[in-house]
Amino acid sequence: MDEAILKNGVNLLDTAEQYPIPSGAGGPAREGDTELVIGKWMRARNVPRRDVVIATKITGGRNVTPRNIKKDCEDSLKRLGTDYIDVYQLHWPQRYSPQANWGQSLKYNIENDNSPYWRGGGGPTSFEDLCLAMEGLIQEGKIRGWGLCNDNAYGLTACTRTAKALGVTPPCSIQGDFSLIDRKVCMCVCIFYRILSVLF
Repeated sequence: MDEAILKNGVNLLDTAEQYPIPSGAGGPAREGDTELVIGKWMRARNVPRRDVVIATKITGGRNVTPRNIKKDCEDSLKRLGTDYIDVYQLHWPQRYSPQANWGQSLKYNIENDNSPYWRGGGGPTSFEDLCLAMEGLIQEGKIRGWGLCNDNAYGLTACTRTAKALGVTPPCSIQGDFSLIDRKVCMCVCIFYRILSVLF
């Protein structure tokens, strides 16, 4: 970080509560360690908060509930040693979604969607609850914006439309795979922008 940020002008710190990976399983690394390292580094180097953009992520899947969005954000703020996060993202969707980056097929699988993991306990968090929870963090000054990671055009469109219907802040980012060889994610985002141009 000294080389990139202090000497060469990089200003984006992208992390997640789940980093480093792998963590746990008897090894020395624990979830949250990367945020702790970044916070410690910023304090040790007296890095002005305004000089860096911090993006971090809540662990996705069934962990994404209104309660956990608030709690996990507050835990990330403590580990990072800051009073706000610039962009707070879902590490992966709060609902079943095929994930190409994990070697899975992008083909939708109804059996996976109907699994107890996704349908147990009332099912996945709704887009409404997700948008309202993120807006709550914005109103409290804990985050400046929010976004998605490892999601697709459907998730981004649903979040954006839901936020607009509720009158709250829509997602400002999507972080996904990018490859000059495999352009599936790029195509999904292009489709999303085309949909937005029709809707708004």
